[in-house]
Amino acid sequence: MRFNLFKQSDIPEKYRSNFINLYLDIAWFGVLSGTAVNFLNVYATRLGASGLQIGLLTATSAIVTLFLAIPAGHWIGKRHTGKAVFWSSVLFRIGYLLWIPLPWLFDAQGQIWALIILTFLMAIPLTPLGVGFNALFAEAVPDRFRARVAGTRNITFAIAYILTSLIAGFILKNTDFPGGYQIIFTIGAIGAAMSSYHIFHVKPLYEDLIAPPSDPIPVSNPRPSAPRGMTAILRLDVWQSRFKKVLLALFILHLAHYLSNPVYPLYYVRALDLNDAHIGNGTALYYLSVLLASTQLGRIVQRFGNKRVSGWGMAGMASYPLMLAFSTTIWQFYVLSFVGGFLFALVNGAYANYMLENIPPDDRPAHLAWYTIMFNVAVLASSLVGPVVADSIGLASALIIFGVARIAAGLYLLKWG
Repeated sequence: MRFNLFKQSDIPEKYRSNFINLYLDIAWFGVLSGTAVNFLNVYATRLGASGLQIGLLTATSAIVTLFLAIPAGHWIGKRHTGKAVFWSSVLFRIGYLLWIPLPWLFDAQGQIWALIILTFLMAIPLTPLGVGFNALFAEAVPDRFRARVAGTRNITFAIAYILTSLIAGFILKNTDFPGGYQIIFTIGAIGAAMSSYHIFHVKPLYEDLIAPPSDPIPVSNPRPSAPRGMTAILRLDVWQSRFKKVLLALFILHLAHYLSNPVYPLYYVRALDLNDAHIGNGTALYYLSVLLASTQLGRIVQRFGNKRVSGWGMAGMASYPLMLAFSTTIWQFYVLSFVGGFLFALVNGAYANYMLENIPPDDRPAHLAWYTIMFNVAVLASSLVGPVVADSIGLASALIIFGVARIAAGLYLLKWG
């Protein structure tokens, strides 16, 4: 695995620094994700959070992004992409430090609402970070290397996630509540800082982005004028292009994907009676499978294309919520975690490249801003609808419905995306 994935000898020298820093960025992000992010919803559940409150932990961020995505796209488009992404990441990740002292300052409900408010505030710099990072990735990684770099980033993330989630589970099992969570929030904050450090060292390769000169445009066929007024501000012209189909397909994909997320921690704790160590082991197995699948991502995408891998992968991801709804033991949870990770790796590694294939290289910020809006509409809707459906019909029935939605989303992308 190592000799193929992390091999640099066949990569031109000018790309190597970017690739290495992208791998290290995602590795430290894996530390953050395997600790603080991974156990946030579980922590809130143990504090007594309702399904609505857990949904709000995600929804508040989505609300902010809906209002700021277009301005963020304009802001990124007028600045050096690398610097804009770096400073956005710094401001966003300062928020993780503020999670640490919450048990000393508030009671259980106070902590839950403090986390919701902090998530809301962190979403302000997260918006340009989300819009800008995909643009930075496209500017720093030539098209012919994107599947390879994305696959290697998935593997690097998975390794860090597996190790830190296991460590976090051990810490939580052997440390009194809530002190164990403060420890893993601290580890996560360190990972966040180091991730930003490596983002700083990712440099756009502008010379590779310059398109070859085209033939002069005849006077009789003048170039269309750029949109003006409100259309220019909102970049509504993006919706007149073929990218509209991509936006709608990815919206449906993300909606179906995230519907079940607020339900998982409730099902783990209330239906399966899992403890923190069990959940840590399950996520470790999940990302072990991500690691193994990512070693083959480049070959799979080369054979089937990013669109097919995204669509069929999403349909396959229905297996996790569908089978989880019928699970009653910890071993079933472990098996599902392993199977689910494989399919997630394919979708996560392919859908962003599928999107980038359909964006003009000279107009990425505006297109990515609209993608960010659609992504966050999907996250917001799923964060609010998911808990409501679960409360109305029960956790297991909701998971079944959400699994069927994933199948429909994958098929929609394949046919109309």
